[in-house]
Amino acid sequence: MKSKRRKDNMKIYVDDAFHYVSESRNYIYFIVGVFVLFVIIGFFVLPLSSRFSGMIDQILNDILLKTEGLTGIRLILFIFSNNLQVSFLGVMLGAALGIFPFINAVINGAVLGYVFEKVYTATGGIWDFWRILPHGIFELPAVFISLGLGIKLGAFILSKNPSEEFRYRLLNSIKVLLFIVMPLLIIAAIIEGLLITLYG
Repeated sequence: MKSKRRKDNMKIYVDDAFHYVSESRNYIYFIVGVFVLFVIIGFFVLPLSSRFSGMIDQILNDILLKTEGLTGIRLILFIFSNNLQVSFLGVMLGAALGIFPFINAVINGAVLGYVFEKVYTATGGIWDFWRILPHGIFELPAVFISLGLGIKLGAFILSKNPSEEFRYRLLNSIKVLLFIVMPLLIIAAIIEGLLITLYG
């Protein structure tokens, strides 16, 4: 009986999570739009600036140093913990008027656009982009959802009953993190870890 009740409660939480994502879709679309805009800027504009190029190269080098020598389970755990931290902070720090998730979308979009430009310059074509894209099939939706919910959480101040709305948005954001974002990030980490381990 208790087991059935737990399963029923779990189903309710999962349904709540999916409903809240649907309810928040405009915020998620906004984050996707910001991300895509800065992918374009990162591709066409940032390579023209030696200052910004140097900053992004340093970020990429730091990531490579952290993952150097990691393979298999250790690499998967590193990728998962890093993405989970970004997603968690994207929601929770969104409470500060949504500033952090917006900046996160800007930076990550610009970095990805910059990487695309480097790949394009090195290969002379777009076909090698397909080697990068599988890494983000599950990761990017999880991050977009988290950042979108962070923006929505920060907009609680505009509601008629801010304190009640904040509790509602925070509780449902946590459900989404647990039942949608975390599973996506687990799958993403396994795929990305295996691809990096197998193909470098």
